[in-house]
Amino acid sequence: MNDEMSAFSIIKSVASRGLADQIKHEGDRVDGRGILICGKCGEPRQMFKSFPNPTKEDPQHRSTIKVVVMCRCEREEAAKKERDREFAREYGKIQAIREASLMDSRFSTATFDGFRRTSHNDRNLKLCKRFAERFDLMMEKNQGLLFWGDVGTGKSFAAACIANYLLEKKVPVIMTSFVKLLDIASGKPGGDAVLSRLSCAKLVIFDDLGAERGTDYALEKVYNIIDTRYRNKLPMILTTNLSIDDMKADQDIRYSRIYDRILEVCYPMQFTGPSWRKREASRRYNEMEKLLEVDQA
Repeated sequence: MNDEMSAFSIIKSVASRGLADQIKHEGDRVDGRGILICGKCGEPRQMFKSFPNPTKEDPQHRSTIKVVVMCRCEREEAAKKERDREFAREYGKIQAIREASLMDSRFSTATFDGFRRTSHNDRNLKLCKRFAERFDLMMEKNQGLLFWGDVGTGKSFAAACIANYLLEKKVPVIMTSFVKLLDIASGKPGGDAVLSRLSCAKLVIFDDLGAERGTDYALEKVYNIIDTRYRNKLPMILTTNLSIDDMKADQDIRYSRIYDRILEVCYPMQFTGPSWRKREASRRYNEMEKLLEVDQA
């Protein structure tokens, strides 16, 4: 009983401090019961509340004291601050995941909305978007993608669109080139930590397969990453200028076993059409020619 009486004393002390510290807002008024009313929303900012306060004569005795409560204005303000804090936390998580993604800065803003749709890539765009939207199912089935085709047909951009879509959903994605991967795998300081992340990230995108020429040691590391992901049922997306026939016909065992693993779990999608890089180069050339044009008069 002494403990319960002590508890009431603590509650009363806390309530008194709360009332003393309560900031009065412009327009607030006190009603006939002595309760502070918000001058803006008209709801009480104080209330009388009953708490257990047992006595020797009446163990069930309760006492009523005045306490601070939130009016509608304060509840809405508190909810807004919590939303802002949650947004900051979520934004921080996304930024941290992005920083860990190893993505080239030129692809950091790639989105499906910014994908230049043509008759050549319309189907691929739809498939890429479905893959991203159904990524949980793709993970369950260990289903990856292999983008192959000529230079400049949008393979890397499409892969980056998928990466950025998932990063916004806070899905850990790593996107790096095979050239960079081989450089890391060749014994670069801190490389083991990066290779470990590549082995366990939910999705890894390897860009420009076939452009690399690595040492036996580095290629063994690459194979181990791909094999580990294969065995752990973690999907991959790869882009390459090689054709499927090129990959199947490669006689170099160091590469053929990597290609075999990839072809087993990655759905091949051919990217065709004119090179976007050549189009952009032509556009910039014509633009510069106009800028530098000298009157012949």
